[in-house]
Amino acid sequence: MPRTHALEVTRNIGIAAHIDAGKTTTTERILFYSGRLHRMGEVHEGSATMDWMEQEQERGITITSAATTTFWRDHRINIIDTPGHVDFTVEVERSLRVLDGVVAVFCAVGGVQPQSETVWRQANKYGVPRIVYVNKMDRLGADFFGVVEKIRARLGCNGVPIQVPIGAESNFQGYVDLIRMKAIVYKDDLGKEYDEVDVPESVREIAAEHREKMIEACADVDESIMERFLEGQEIGEEDIRSALRKGTLESKIVPIICGSSFKNKGVQALLDSIVDFLPSPLDIGSVTGIDPNTDKELVRNPNDSEPFTSLAFKIMSDPYVGRLTYIRIYSGTLKKGTSYLVCYRDPQTNEFRTRKERVGRILQMHANSREDLDEAFAGDIVGVIGLNDVTTGYSICDTDNPIVLEAIKFPDPVISIAIEPKSRADQEKLGQSLHRLAQEDPTFRVRTDSETGQTIISGMGELHLEIIVDRLGREFGVSANQGRPMVAYKETVRRHAKAEGKYIRQSGGSGQYGHVWIELEPLPPGGGFVFENKLTGGAIPKEYVPAVEKGIREALESGILAGYPVVDVKVSLIDGSYHEVDSSEIAFKQAAILAFKEAMKQAGPTLKEPVMSVEITTPEQYLGDVMGDIQSRRGRIEGTEPSIGGVQIIKSLIPLAEMFGYVTSLRSLTQGRAAPNVTPSHYEDVPQGVADEIISKAQGGRN
Repeated sequence: MPRTHALEVTRNIGIAAHIDAGKTTTTERILFYSGRLHRMGEVHEGSATMDWMEQEQERGITITSAATTTFWRDHRINIIDTPGHVDFTVEVERSLRVLDGVVAVFCAVGGVQPQSETVWRQANKYGVPRIVYVNKMDRLGADFFGVVEKIRARLGCNGVPIQVPIGAESNFQGYVDLIRMKAIVYKDDLGKEYDEVDVPESVREIAAEHREKMIEACADVDESIMERFLEGQEIGEEDIRSALRKGTLESKIVPIICGSSFKNKGVQALLDSIVDFLPSPLDIGSVTGIDPNTDKELVRNPNDSEPFTSLAFKIMSDPYVGRLTYIRIYSGTLKKGTSYLVCYRDPQTNEFRTRKERVGRILQMHANSREDLDEAFAGDIVGVIGLNDVTTGYSICDTDNPIVLEAIKFPDPVISIAIEPKSRADQEKLGQSLHRLAQEDPTFRVRTDSETGQTIISGMGELHLEIIVDRLGREFGVSANQGRPMVAYKETVRRHAKAEGKYIRQSGGSGQYGHVWIELEPLPPGGGFVFENKLTGGAIPKEYVPAVEKGIREALESGILAGYPVVDVKVSLIDGSYHEVDSSEIAFKQAAILAFKEAMKQAGPTLKEPVMSVEITTPEQYLGDVMGDIQSRRGRIEGTEPSIGGVQIIKSLIPLAEMFGYVTSLRSLTQGRAAPNVTPSHYEDVPQGVADEIISKAQGGRN
């Protein structure tokens, strides 16, 4: 089956923004106007095509990123609609890793909100070109130019309006296209009928001002435009489009347009901007990876004739087809029924692993519906069935040309709860179901508490875990009870220490002998764990050193204060001794555990807790009550700033331990009129009084 769409007319884009900015509604309108849908779905009615999960339809929010494909002006557009809620930031992270461009949606009233900033930083990390769509121009308090200024100030980008709105709020009629200097005025509620007229007198001056600024921005990236601009010559439409495209691809310009997706105004212009300004796979160019056999860097170009190279970026349990793996193809051709090599770097050993897996079916996805394909090509995003032992971030490639692409890094979970099945019949199903959910979501973890035997699940927030428990019942038929949320505390040390560990056992016949000296020192926050072998003179044979490191890693899992994981430490193996007959790997592993625990006692152990960045939007009359409540929760107020419509934004830092039930409390304080946005910020030391209480409870539970 030959390729039906050239690479230069392919666009792989994501729709991303803060929760409630209108991403899913915008995607629904894109699909309607491009002919992919014949009826528009609505988020508030629970009928949006892209929000296909029951939990999404009930809550009116996007939980899992959904993929679809549509066509506009003979261009093929692969779209991923991503969630806006911070608990599901993993979906945005992995989508941005494989996308070529992003449409960042901003609310014309809310402007730059916390999750908008998070998404923007993620896009910066992956160097993804983007355009901005200022949505909800029909809402009370809409302020297009205010949002543009906030985008420039808070996101540090060169936001360039290529449209200006005609009217706002209930009087929003359309926009002026600054490239053609024509006004588009909508005549009907469906957005299909509009007049193209001369720029109205009411916006002529502001349109001329912003057209000049747009051409100045183009002149900064195109020397020929610069020369003509300085000489006062007229700049043609195609020259402007070409310069805007060049500036967007180089991330020097972010074109900004406006509209109201709900009222069906401005979406066709958004589709035009996607085609005109966002990159094709050819514009993005080659990807680099590592040859797992030689450790040398390899390059793959977006070409069907190159060796097949792809990245698995999402795993999903589909009720109809089973385990589905979403992949982005960077080079070569994927054929169904063929075996490919799965390559990845083991995070524990840092070694490369490879194995063969067979692709049974290739699916073109449209939310939760699908279409079978025989082949897929470079630049495509498809679902694959048959890859049973693949996780997010694994590379799938040609068996004769192995390559490991850069994996996707995910944040650690910050909140845990204990979960137990309601009946014995649910016991076995619970373990299998949690394993499948953990394969889908890299920020969801499952472990068994060695002290209590309880199953502990961890995630990015209360909503995240609530959805997981809900899915257990609906998708897997497992009824479970859940315990109170628990905070993911960490332990670390304040100073340098040196300690000895001896493990000697003699009980007839051969015994056990392991003896080590280690040094323990703190690392900066985020330093993780570093192990260094500083042995000299063969004090311990080389074959026992990995056992020492293994013992240290095991000891890190449970600190000495309250049994929480130990982070940000460096351990150096400096000395020891061995017995020619009695020494073994087990003995040295146990000696290392003893030495680490002793060193930690001397090194000033301390407890760290996750602190959340909390941004609260509240009417001014509740400002004092909200600030008082923050301080009662051990919170620190970082500052306040006025926003549109007489509301204030309070920026604060609050320990996660004090945040449980916060949304309910805030609603009762403000009669439901305040809205919080909570994002993980950092870890910091727990105050001594609070730490003593946590340690006492933990030790009481272990006794």
